[in-house]
Amino acid sequence: MLKSRQSHFETLTIQPPDKLLALIRLFDADPRPHKLDLGVGVYRDSTGATPVFAAIKAAEAQLLAEQASKGYLGPEGNLEFIEAIRALLFPQGGADWVGVQTPGGTGAIRLAAQLAATARSGATIWLGTPSWPNHEPIFEAVGLAIETYPMFDPRVGQFDFAATMQALGRAEAGDVALLHGCGHNPTGADPTPAQWREIAALLAERGIMPLIDLAYHGLAIGLDDDLLGFRIVCDAVEEVLLAYSCDKNFGLYRERTGALFVRSRGEQERVNSNLLKTAREAWSMPPDHGAAAVAKVLASAELTNKWREELAGMCDRLGTLRRSLAAASPVFAQLPGQYGLFALLALAPSAIERLRVEDAIYMAGSGRINIAGLGLADVDRFARAVEAVAH
Repeated sequence: MLKSRQSHFETLTIQPPDKLLALIRLFDADPRPHKLDLGVGVYRDSTGATPVFAAIKAAEAQLLAEQASKGYLGPEGNLEFIEAIRALLFPQGGADWVGVQTPGGTGAIRLAAQLAATARSGATIWLGTPSWPNHEPIFEAVGLAIETYPMFDPRVGQFDFAATMQALGRAEAGDVALLHGCGHNPTGADPTPAQWREIAALLAERGIMPLIDLAYHGLAIGLDDDLLGFRIVCDAVEEVLLAYSCDKNFGLYRERTGALFVRSRGEQERVNSNLLKTAREAWSMPPDHGAAAVAKVLASAELTNKWREELAGMCDRLGTLRRSLAAASPVFAQLPGQYGLFALLALAPSAIERLRVEDAIYMAGSGRINIAGLGLADVDRFARAVEAVAH
């Protein structure tokens, strides 16, 4: 007799939809012409567009004219890209860092997490909250134990240095600490240089390995200043994981362009072989187009200068918007002391819902806003709307 056929998938649990993607669909369906999208975490210019960098356009034109093959790369990715980012991050050479191209900063975080979990079974990662919502699921997926602690003080809108030091003071040798390199997502609250130095000293003292998520390089204060915290940590700690994204600072969101760099204590060959094995199993080989374009930009002094100018203009626009919001309402008084694309507003879910329904203002349910979603002409209307619902 034939057995009754059952679906191979009937034991799966239906997963809840991504809240931010659901918000995008609501925004797209809203017919009101004055609607504001402050939810999606991409840079927007004063017209509301997410532009393609002129430097990237020029690099892509060169690729179109010169690229002779679309053949496979190895699991390490585009080596010209890796060396170009290495030179950007480590002007003194960075020869002691192993580098692998990844599909975006997300791929770099996943690869770093897998490396940490493989190297030390049952390792614990210390995660300051709030954080990028995808951090915790990635760490869970590779089997890392997760310890969370508050890293943001909403009363003053600043990085919670005391809570961070207290938490990391409980970490054990061999643990990993996730740190945002600059332009913290979702709060915009970064450590001061003095705080970075104390954090770095504590990491070194306790034998904790930092995993630095550098997703917004150039969009906080500027290209050079945004590396200060990372370099302070590197001066103090021997072994470091750095997840780097080009999606934001080169405008390559859909090209998924990133890299993982690892500095180890004399274990470069061992680390590199494990990175390549894991990358081969996960995505085989990373997409090349974005990496090839970045390599072209950074190989040309003219295109590098153009890219730096464009990125500085974006950073300046974010700073101007922060200062304008603070001038428009005391509700935003904390924003000029924060950096990057994001800020976290202390609004109740009911207030966020009122903003959407009554004012066509869309933001994440956590209260995170993307500063770049505003134009200067929107600042006063947004300020008055938030004042009306804030209690």
